Amino acid sequence: MHRLVKRKDFLAAAAGLRANAGSLLLQARDRADETPPRIGLTVTKKQGNAVERNRIRRRLRAAVSDVLPRAGRTGFDYVIVARRTALAAPFTDLINDIERGIARLHSGSRRRPRPATPDMAPPPIPASTERTAHDQ
Repeated sequence: MHRLVKRKDFLAAAAGLRANAGSLLLQARDRADETPPRIGLTVTKKQGNAVERNRIRRRLRAAVSDVLPRAGRTGFDYVIVARRTALAAPFTDLINDIERGIARLHSGSRRRPRPATPDMAPPPIPASTERTAHDQ
């Protein structure tokens, strides 16, 4: 199993396809090459202390090593963003969530993030020329 280790790879996957699947969020990017799929795991500090986060990572790594060879596609990067429920979920549920997430990504029933363009930003609020009692 090949891993993602560079931040730019995680950011590229975050800008790609997304699928919610139970106790995790799956992000993917098509590299458009014929190399084996790569996987990255993310567990934020909101999910618990270091011991709990490492336990979530270990469980996900074991589940991914089972699922990725049969469900993953060549030339794709996958990033799994874990939720706290991944810590207590049965192992078979983790495997099913990963399989379901990968299937959603490749089937077309997924959410694409809106592109971040400057014209999508809300218009600036004009400064008022009137003075209020607070300003005086």
